[in-house]
Formats: sequence, structure tokens, C-alpha cells
Amino acid sequence: MSVVWLRTAAALYFCGLLYALTFLFKKTSALFTPALLAFAAGAVFHLVSIVELRVETGHLPINNFYETCSICAFLIAALFLVAYSYYRVDVFGVCIFPLVFFMTLIGVTEFPISPWASPQIRNIWLVIHIATVLIGYAALILAAVASVYYLLQERRLKQKSLVSRTGNLPPLATLDRLITQFMNAGFVFITIGTITGVVWASIESGTRWVLDPKIAFFLFTWAFYLAMIFLRISAGWRGRRIAWLAVSVLCCSLITWATHLGLRSFFLQ
Repeated sequence: MSVVWLRTAAALYFCGLLYALTFLFKKTSALFTPALLAFAAGAVFHLVSIVELRVETGHLPINNFYETCSICAFLIAALFLVAYSYYRVDVFGVCIFPLVFFMTLIGVTEFPISPWASPQIRNIWLVIHIATVLIGYAALILAAVASVYYLLQERRLKQKSLVSRTGNLPPLATLDRLITQFMNAGFVFITIGTITGVVWASIESGTRWVLDPKIAFFLFTWAFYLAMIFLRISAGWRGRRIAWLAVSVLCCSLITWATHLGLRSFFLQ
């Protein structure tokens, strides 16, 4: 039953992820309370899963990468809930909710998942994964282009260049808004692509997927992207800082994309 409770926890944590993705565009905390309640319920089910697994195995479930991820996810969730009860800092949820969900999702993949019902469903799932990732990369490329223009415009303004020499570059405020919107859209689609990719890989190769360096680097890129989003929202990073971060995330994404070129052979099977 421990896997049932863990999957239930992951489903409840998913509500927190939805809140975080919605917050990027709505900039409202109206949905924070229901997301927090679902997150807290998920932590309770998560604890039940850990205790039951401890009883089943006779040892603390930290023997492998999956169990360690699950334990760490629960500890992060518990500490966040304790900290929130004292300080009421809801902005941390934008980072903590997605992080806990993905770490729990990794823990869930330790347990066998039923194979694909049909090759058509398998291919459709893979198409969704590839499509969302590519849309996310496209948005990230646009954010990086806007970032380059921002840096150029900022440099020219600091050098007090003539307006005629700056070409038709938009104002810095406009470029900053473009960077923000494209970054947010890219993060949403890459997050969806990451979820579908982890599920697809776990069904295809069981627990062996975590040893695949391509998937590990993809998760690293997503985590880097999440850190950039969190810094922009919580620390107010904008302008030059966020422009350089957008370019850095694009570089990581390009490397990740290059390592996944082999997916085409899987798709054509």
C-alpha cells in the first residue's frame, strides 16, 4: 500500500505545481490556500507512505536514489509547512511546490508501472512530450533573443550612443516584459515536457531510466530554469541579471536537446 499513498501524495503535490505555473501569469495568490491545503494533505500521505514502507522493509527507506528523493521531498515539504506557519511567506511555494512534486514523482517511478496499452498510446505520449519540449525551447530562444537585445540596448544607453545608432530596438521596459513572458511560457511547456518525459522513460525502461545521462541533464536543466524563475519572482531579478540567466538556460537547453536527438529512432519504431 505504500506505493498507493506515495502516488496519492504526488497527485496532491501536483495541485501545488498547477498553482505555481498559474502564478507566473496571474500574479495572484488567490489559489494559494487551496494549493497549500492539497500540499499539506500530500505531505500527510507522504509520511504514511514512508512509515508503511519502513514497516514493510524493516529499515529506513533510504537505500537507493528513488527512496532518497522521496525522503528529501517529504523533508522539504514538512520544513516548508513549518516555516510557513511561522512566517507566512507564500512566494516560496512557487519554487517549493514544483520541486517537491518532481522529487516525489521520481520516487514513484521506483515501483513498476503497467506497460503501454497500445503502440498508438505510446507514440501519442511521446509526441506530446516532444511537442511541449520544442514549444518550450522556442519560447526560451525568443527570451534569449530579447535578452541579447536588452544587453545591447542597455550598453548603448550607458555609452550615451545617438538614437540613430541604436536602430529600432524597443525600450528596455518592453524588452524586459518580453523576456518575462517568454520565460514563463517556456517554463510551463518544459515542465509539461519533463513530466511526460519522466513517465515515458519509467514505462519504457523501468528503474533504469534514472541512470540515463540524457534524462539526468534534462532534469538539471529544468531545475536551473526553476531557480531562474524563483529568483525573478522572489528576489526581483530583472534586467541584466535575468537576461544573462535566460541565455545560460538556453545554452543548457541546447545541450540537452542535442543529447536527445536519439529520440527520433525510438519514435520511428
